[in-house]
Amino acid sequence: MTEQLKAFLKFLALNRNASPHTVRAYESDLAQFIDHAAALAGVRRADVKPAHLDRTALRSFLADLHKRRRSRATAARKLAAARTLIRYLRREDEIEGDPGAMVSTPKREIRMPAHLSESEMDALLGAASEETALGRRDRAILELFYASGLRLSELTGLDVEDVNLSARMVRVLGKGRKQRLVPFNTTTMKAIREYLNDREGIVSDPRGSPAEAGRHKSDGRQNRRREPLFVNYRGGRLTVRSVDRLVRKYVAASSTRAGISPHALRHSFATHLLQRGADLRSIQELLGHARLGTTQRYTHVNAVQLLDVYRKSHPRAGGVGMAGMAGTAEEAGRAGEAGRAGEAGRAGEAGRAGEAGATRKAEP
Repeated sequence: MTEQLKAFLKFLALNRNASPHTVRAYESDLAQFIDHAAALAGVRRADVKPAHLDRTALRSFLADLHKRRRSRATAARKLAAARTLIRYLRREDEIEGDPGAMVSTPKREIRMPAHLSESEMDALLGAASEETALGRRDRAILELFYASGLRLSELTGLDVEDVNLSARMVRVLGKGRKQRLVPFNTTTMKAIREYLNDREGIVSDPRGSPAEAGRHKSDGRQNRRREPLFVNYRGGRLTVRSVDRLVRKYVAASSTRAGISPHALRHSFATHLLQRGADLRSIQELLGHARLGTTQRYTHVNAVQLLDVYRKSHPRAGGVGMAGMAGTAEEAGRAGEAGRAGEAGRAGEAGRAGEAGATRKAEP
């Protein structure tokens, strides 16, 4: 299976436009699956054949993950990777049938990701000092995270040319190397502009390494020197790990909440938009989700807010109090998701038309 696995990973990178991080994740998950199939068949890993990757191996692999107390989400991800490999082998005539289709996916737990309230976000945005160049850089990072809902990898991958300050738009290279335009607000524009005034000084600092700042990198754009938007004190591109530490540092300084990561800021972005009346279809476009169902997992409805909407909307709901709330907050969340799904269907066309017009007008 060694050669087949290498060919499959190459297929992901070249045909599916998978990022290096995604390819590494597939390689890790599939290596575990192949090792398990080898142990089950009583052969060495080098001697594993495509025929060994059958329904029995898949079910046994899931059982082993459950025995080792891996989460359902982890098991579902590893099963998806194995299914994708098996479908590839079938397409290449290495295997007959599709054993992956006969194995059910573990049902995932419904978990509400951590997010900050609007007041907590205000405190976080004010935590970065504006008295130093790096403090103004950090303020611009936090502002852009919250204003545009970017993924961590998307933010660190931004170049100077990706930001259009006059139009208040940023060009983002998302998953699958798909580009999208995302707007940001005036406060973010001012923060980025102030940081850009400092950036040249950071990059040209003799202590830094200017060669690090601009690199040739193949990502579907023209092969040219790239100037990273957010740089470290040495003038090189900020890494994912550095920005993660940066965000956690400011969260610890401004809030008592634990477990708040850069991704939690993305979830806060979606949650606050939803609470203020944005429809799911528009939020989906802003977040860069391929499926509306993914966006629904990012959002939730506060049970108290749902009751407030009921009181205002139902003609005979004037006497309903807190005791009249049916079920738990989780039940209310499920009801809200169903309602939002219907709303997204009705408002989808209008949302797409508006976004298309804004994109054409603001595109640099």
